[in-house]
Amino acid sequence: MEDLKAKIIALKKEKNAVILAHYYQDADIQDVADYVGDSLGLSQEATKVEASIILFAGVHFMAETAKILNPTKKVILPDLNAGCSLADSCPADEFKKFKEAHPDHLVITYVNCSAEVKALTDIVCTSANALKIVNSVPKETPIIFAPDKNLGKYIINETGRELLLWDGSCVVHEAFSLEKLIDLYQQNPDAEIIAHPESETHILKTAHYIGSTAGMISHVKKSSKNKFIVATEAGILHKMQQEVPEKILIPAPSKEDNTCACSECAYMKVNTLQKVYDCLLNETPEIIVPENIRKQALIPIERMLERSI
Repeated sequence: MEDLKAKIIALKKEKNAVILAHYYQDADIQDVADYVGDSLGLSQEATKVEASIILFAGVHFMAETAKILNPTKKVILPDLNAGCSLADSCPADEFKKFKEAHPDHLVITYVNCSAEVKALTDIVCTSANALKIVNSVPKETPIIFAPDKNLGKYIINETGRELLLWDGSCVVHEAFSLEKLIDLYQQNPDAEIIAHPESETHILKTAHYIGSTAGMISHVKKSSKNKFIVATEAGILHKMQQEVPEKILIPAPSKEDNTCACSECAYMKVNTLQKVYDCLLNETPEIIVPENIRKQALIPIERMLERSI
């Protein structure tokens, strides 16, 4: 594995490439990345890239976003099967009809959607800036929020705004078992429960802190607590543990019985270190976004970035 990592690092220099990786990627992939972050951080970082090749270690919509922001650069993804259940829950043709049925509504979409859906959007947001983006819209303006209904419900609760929600969700963040979580907390009463706002409402009601992946890492670093139960995709634990090596991190339990007893995104785990190497070596699969879609999708992304400074 270490030999493969060395080969990837050498290839990056040879090909003038950078690797952007999401927190939910395997630890080995995070270790060879030039930047590891959440969706907002990755979008912001993508605007700064000077290299000619961007290898995106994440899922398809993230690589698309990087391509939308970098039309002249080659953007590659280790495996095209690295999709997203949330993005899949919002087909562009169906969403277009939904939008047309509510022509007076401004459309805010969570970044976890396809380029085609972004092209139908007024402003994009991430979990890190969703509250700020919604609050930036005049209160008298009706809003469609898509595709994540759980994040939408959280925003409604926090802002008091009325949002027309698309009925989409993330299977990873709906996989947490409330019963198991309560049992785990009873076994660790000195722990603090932290959760991602994509989680279901009943999970969020148990949480002491709710935030984006980057927000959760920042909170754990600043908190005086020494033990945390973490309710988001388990891949975050690698970076989080590096930031707070002295603290105890426990993944929140899922409904399923699996090897890690936690919630993992099968799409994120499609990427492997070997696939990263092969992708960089062959410069394929490449992400292509039709120019008409790219131009339309760029507008709401830039609006998000402008409001996230």
